[in-house]
Amino acid sequence: MDLKQIAKDTANVLSSYLTFQAVRTVLNQLRETDLPRFYWFNDFSTRESLQNGEAYLERLMQAQPDLALRIMTVRQHLAEEITEFLPEMVQTGIQHANIEHRKRHLEKITQMSSEELTAGVERTDGDDPELE
Repeated sequence: MDLKQIAKDTANVLSSYLTFQAVRTVLNQLRETDLPRFYWFNDFSTRESLQNGEAYLERLMQAQPDLALRIMTVRQHLAEEITEFLPEMVQTGIQHANIEHRKRHLEKITQMSSEELTAGVERTDGDDPELE
């Protein structure tokens, strides 16, 4: 397990997600302040993949440098605001989700086991002539 590579990949995914959130934020701002620009940016963002935030920003920088700079500013602000409490939230969220998954699994196997046990007891009570 290469923890450094996992951390790097996670950081890239988080960066792309924050790019996506910055795009949503700027789109909402433009919808209220500059409708023609909102339509252009919405169309651009629909055509261009946001899967890789850095590649998206490169394409936006070629088309509309001021919008790309605005997205980068909003993305950086979002990163600064969430990085303080994000690690704890991720750990707590994963722990809670794992507990819920384990609980449902345990309930399922316990229910299945008791149903099988009940079916087995009913079968032995009715099918065994030596018990009579």
